[in-house]
Amino acid sequence: MKSLLKLLFVSGFFLLASNQTLAQDEFVYERFQFHPNLSYDSEITSPAEFLGYELGKEYTFHHRVMDYFKQLDEESGRLTFHKYGTTYEGRGLYYAVISSEENQGNIESIRQANLELANNPESTGIDDKPVVVWLSYNVHGNEPSSSEAAMQTAYRLVAGADQETENWLQNSVVIIDPMINPDGRDRYVYWYKSSRANVLNTNADDLEHDEIWPGGRTNHYWFDLNRDWVWLVHPESQGRIAAYQQWMPQVHMDFHEQGFNNNYFAMPGTTPRNLELPSEYDKWADTFGRGLIEELDEAGVNYATREAFDFFYPGYGSSYPSIMGGIGMLAEQGGHSRGGRAVETDDGYVLTLRQRVFDHYTNGVSIVKTAVENKQGLLGYFQESVSQSAQKGNTKAYILPNNQNDYTYQVVNLMMKHGVKVERATEDFTQRDSYSYWDGSSSNRRFAAGDFIIKTDQPKHLFINTLFRKQMEIEDSVMYDMATWSVPLAYNLDAAWTTRGVGASTEMVTEELEYESGLENSGAQYAYVIDWEQRHAPKALAKLWEMDYNVRSARRSFNDGNNSYSEGSLIVLVGRNYDKRDRMASDMQKIAEEANVVVKGFNTGRMSKGMDMASGDSQPVEKPNVALMVDSPFSSYTAGQLWFLFDQWTELGISRIRSGSFSSSDLDEYDVILMPGAWGGLGSVWSENEMEAVKDWVRRGGVLIGTEGSASWLTKDQSGFTDVELFEEEKEDTTKVDPKAYTKYANREDVFGLERIPGSAFKAMVDNTNPLAFGMPERLYSLKFGDDGLVPSTSYQTVGYYVKEADEVLASGYASEENKEKAAGKAFAAVENMGSGKVVFLLDNTQYRMFWVGPSRMVQNAVMLLPGM
Repeated sequence: MKSLLKLLFVSGFFLLASNQTLAQDEFVYERFQFHPNLSYDSEITSPAEFLGYELGKEYTFHHRVMDYFKQLDEESGRLTFHKYGTTYEGRGLYYAVISSEENQGNIESIRQANLELANNPESTGIDDKPVVVWLSYNVHGNEPSSSEAAMQTAYRLVAGADQETENWLQNSVVIIDPMINPDGRDRYVYWYKSSRANVLNTNADDLEHDEIWPGGRTNHYWFDLNRDWVWLVHPESQGRIAAYQQWMPQVHMDFHEQGFNNNYFAMPGTTPRNLELPSEYDKWADTFGRGLIEELDEAGVNYATREAFDFFYPGYGSSYPSIMGGIGMLAEQGGHSRGGRAVETDDGYVLTLRQRVFDHYTNGVSIVKTAVENKQGLLGYFQESVSQSAQKGNTKAYILPNNQNDYTYQVVNLMMKHGVKVERATEDFTQRDSYSYWDGSSSNRRFAAGDFIIKTDQPKHLFINTLFRKQMEIEDSVMYDMATWSVPLAYNLDAAWTTRGVGASTEMVTEELEYESGLENSGAQYAYVIDWEQRHAPKALAKLWEMDYNVRSARRSFNDGNNSYSEGSLIVLVGRNYDKRDRMASDMQKIAEEANVVVKGFNTGRMSKGMDMASGDSQPVEKPNVALMVDSPFSSYTAGQLWFLFDQWTELGISRIRSGSFSSSDLDEYDVILMPGAWGGLGSVWSENEMEAVKDWVRRGGVLIGTEGSASWLTKDQSGFTDVELFEEEKEDTTKVDPKAYTKYANREDVFGLERIPGSAFKAMVDNTNPLAFGMPERLYSLKFGDDGLVPSTSYQTVGYYVKEADEVLASGYASEENKEKAAGKAFAAVENMGSGKVVFLLDNTQYRMFWVGPSRMVQNAVMLLPGM
């Protein structure tokens, strides 16, 4: 009886809720209208007419959004639509250029004049130039209201027949990128449509508000594209920045969503700020924020400013435009993945998709309005920002030694894609006051012809200094993202900076650099060798396996009398691949070209120094079957980075196994299990029996690799899987009160925030005679987020450890004195033997966002070399 009454109550509740929802729906659409009193060109199709539903009723798939912009392109002379790229999943990436028909007839001249202002600020004026405004939408796929708003914003500008709109378009060029992340958005929209109910449910706990792993936030490889504006790892970023560099806007707004219980975030943001920027940036950010809140006040929309979001990290869509001389900004609408079509907030308000679209639409229009009202001031700010008068500090140049084996060429190519001028020395030279990134010491350093020089006396000085400073000035250490991104540290380069002019003769680098490749001695009788220090050696190994070659890896270095070959170098013995002798030369040539490596042929295996090629230290390495664990509780970010590293950079196929399917997997099918970092809850991944099964698998020869939190979990202290111990400070007297216990509530975030390490570079030493570190230099900058460290012990192999001096351990970023003391001398990379197998510990991310890649060879070695060592 109780069950029946409960059922009747629940049914009645939802019937009532359904009726209330219908009434509320009508009210919402009446309240949140898009400037209905304006005059619109009746020849221009509105979004509602094109889609067949009012914006806010449904989420629109990528192809329909793009089709609407194409429709506007056909119907109006105010808009042109341009393709700038294609995603991994084959979806087109586009941007719209909107301006008056008169400006559109002269658009190329306008663009060139704007580029002249960006590249030669001292030689051109700002009179009569339109202000260029760029609006970016939906970089996070499950923050979907913005692409809906992009359509309405475009319609307002294209179809508006009022004098104000005419004035805006005469004095501005508005660029709209309606969907930065189509793959992630469609992943979200497909999921949402498959999960939605007929009866609208505003309960945040309901299925349609609870998105599954990995979520639609990220792109195909589960990367956050809002952290990739600088690093250009992905085609979405590469194409967008190529287009951006062709326009160089004065104003940029990046539209986002945040948790559904939050009100609209309007500019300005909070600290820390990039103090390389002109001080006037804050004034302009406030000007745009105030322009918006006038509109929100009138509409009765709640908002907050000056909190939560900083623009310190340069890879955001809200910060990259600023270091390009413009005003970069952020908008955050409440809603996000859990917003659905409507969701009840914690104060009982029902936030609808319609309102989310309205709020972003209102902001987009406000940005254009404010930009035109302040056109001359914004153009003047832009001109000043890219001129030398705005440069801060005394650095004259950054110098990158020419090294074929590291990431130097990748960095140079990256800088040129951002419009940075890079020069190359045509003679050897000595540079006075050359500063070391390792310890900051100054010396008269000798550089060679061919070394690269990036001078700061160029318009992109804001960008250059922000990316190459060893240490950015930090106002406070409680930040939204990471504390350092210094390029020489991230890519582990032996670079330098100087406070004096470079007197060497130079030439401009005008074409993309290519790593040296080719086959030497194609008719080798004995063996072919690929030095493991080469940047793309792991890719070459994957290709050798693909061609079914028997390959060996050198555990010791060797020298043929002319050249030395590092530990790990690949040896293909002709005698061990005799059935392929007739095609071996052509195969090696193909590998050299496709992997961008140098392959050297030998007619003898006898070496002058070190081991001979067929020595017992020349270990066979077979292609491993690799399982990458994915799904909750593992981080989709780390999983995606590892997947990308092997799938794209290495071209070694791996299997992604859901954590929930692991128990039914046959472990003997795999040689390597790779565990990404985890958000917590690792204890639920394996039952006690499964953990014993994994231990037995390792003892039989398997290689288990734990990264980040997973590495910590594999220690004695957490799971008891191994005997490796995490460092723990001696516990203080429990009767003694910690002074922090008296911290005021208002200060707790700042005080306790100081205790964490917010993504900082720690100086480390590496044992590159260990297979885990083959091909790496002895010194490394490791990116550290947590405070975990392993206690070095003779019972396992310490492969990477932070330098032993606490006052020297921090290379860049922020760490408290306590955390520096705690880290000094502790291990972050280690190998413990377990029977015939190995457990590998990588406490720090080795390929963070695929730009902090100096340590990435470690995980490649762990997967590709350790099973055979």
